[in-house]
Amino acid sequence: MFYKIIRPIARFIVWLLNGRTKIIDKDKLPEGSYVLVAPHRTWWEPIIFALAASPKEFSFMAKKELFKNPILGWILRHAHAFPVDRFNPGPSAIKTPVRTLKEGQLSLIMFPSGTRYSAELKGGAALIAKLAKVPLLPAVYQGPTTFKGFLKHQKVTIGFGDPIMVDRKLKLDEAGADQVNQQMEAAWQAIDQKIDPNFKYQPDQKKLDQEKAESKLK
Repeated sequence: MFYKIIRPIARFIVWLLNGRTKIIDKDKLPEGSYVLVAPHRTWWEPIIFALAASPKEFSFMAKKELFKNPILGWILRHAHAFPVDRFNPGPSAIKTPVRTLKEGQLSLIMFPSGTRYSAELKGGAALIAKLAKVPLLPAVYQGPTTFKGFLKHQKVTIGFGDPIMVDRKLKLDEAGADQVNQQMEAAWQAIDQKIDPNFKYQPDQKKLDQEKAESKLK
């Protein structure tokens, strides 16, 4: 119920701050549940993806530190988010989303690179999709990567690609995970080309260095 209440509020706020989001190939959204996978480019894009793919409702992974705040933690849980330790993810990081997807009410938004500034793909999304027997749905955000640019109504476009089914017989070892990762990357590149081939994502080097430093401390 909370999700249904907060979604129109979020849609209005996004429209107020940035204007109308352009959506390309929404007809490629699968029936039933799926794992929406995208390269992580901004902190607000999960909201944009969830709005673009509505009326489907989504579950999210969120770093466990956010749940320490009682108010924010309550909001996140009621918005279908669940806590994950970014540096030492336990079995629940796989079991929780798989169970949620199998229940069939929610889909899942994931960023396989792990952080906004990492180019290294991880195999969690493929494993979750395989165990839950749902497709991966490639999606791409093109638009401002700074909140200042977002407030200036710089154009935001969301594009969707063809669903990717993970073969149940595929062993998700290093080679198998790499095979699925290559499919995702190829799909993202194709969507980027379709939206705007001149778009270039430039990560914030200062924040990249900060995230690397944090990971070394763990």
